[in-house]
Amino acid sequence: MTNAKVWFVGAGPGAADLLTLRAARVIAEADVVIWAASLVHADVLAHARPDAEIVDSSQLPIEGVLPLYRRAAAEGLTVARIHSGDPALWGAVQEQLDLCRALDLAVEIVPGVSSFTAVAAIVGRELTIPEVAQSVILTRLEGGRTPMPPGERVREFARHGTTMALFLSAARSGQAQAELLAGGYPAHTPVVVAYQATWPDELVVRCTLGKLEATVKEHKLWKHTLFLVGPALAATGTRSHLYHPGHFHTFRRAEPAARAELRRSRAGAPAGGTADRPTSSEPPR
Repeated sequence: MTNAKVWFVGAGPGAADLLTLRAARVIAEADVVIWAASLVHADVLAHARPDAEIVDSSQLPIEGVLPLYRRAAAEGLTVARIHSGDPALWGAVQEQLDLCRALDLAVEIVPGVSSFTAVAAIVGRELTIPEVAQSVILTRLEGGRTPMPPGERVREFARHGTTMALFLSAARSGQAQAELLAGGYPAHTPVVVAYQATWPDELVVRCTLGKLEATVKEHKLWKHTLFLVGPALAATGTRSHLYHPGHFHTFRRAEPAARAELRRSRAGAPAGGTADRPTSSEPPR
């Protein structure tokens, strides 16, 4: 039947009102809603139809979900497969896309709010601060159940000194701290530790990298926890050139005096970097 379709829906970090409008609509229209109770908050099911078939996949391997996809293909059903956060990140989506396409099922992905952006919003921080950090590294600690590809060790990423979001690593916080320090982050680097961000039992605490392991153990955290690390989490006193009155673009003329000031500031920056790069030796407040 040609109407069969599987939607892979990003549920966001947890709160049901952080679903996108598209995600809420897809869940509301689905004949079958598959969700993992261990990863997705039950409130998102409030968007499902009263007569929808609800399947908890938390104890099922992908082979356990495959019969549902086969039935969808045979009966022309619409399936909403809900994933925590954004399906593009550690969602085990690609292998399911392969299964669905082998069954000649139409598929579509609905992006979701990732926990790393949700945590940044909770603590009121921008992760890309001008002259401090202009990149965000998303990774996890090596040595877990799924092997890491060569060259993707945390200490190697840490050498960049920019903002890092470290997923799936709280159970080995001591190793995470050691790898981050070995890569070059100073012990005073600010860290945000977030457990169940946007859930009713959310816990978000700040510490320095030198106290990361102790903080995690103090609060007895080992899963559903994200680390944000980097100097951008405490930096102040910089501004984007994009919104500087001396910067011009298609829709705005530059103010001559401000333009001259901006040119002088750029001329004073060393090659390959910026002048007076702000740093912070204090723990985040």
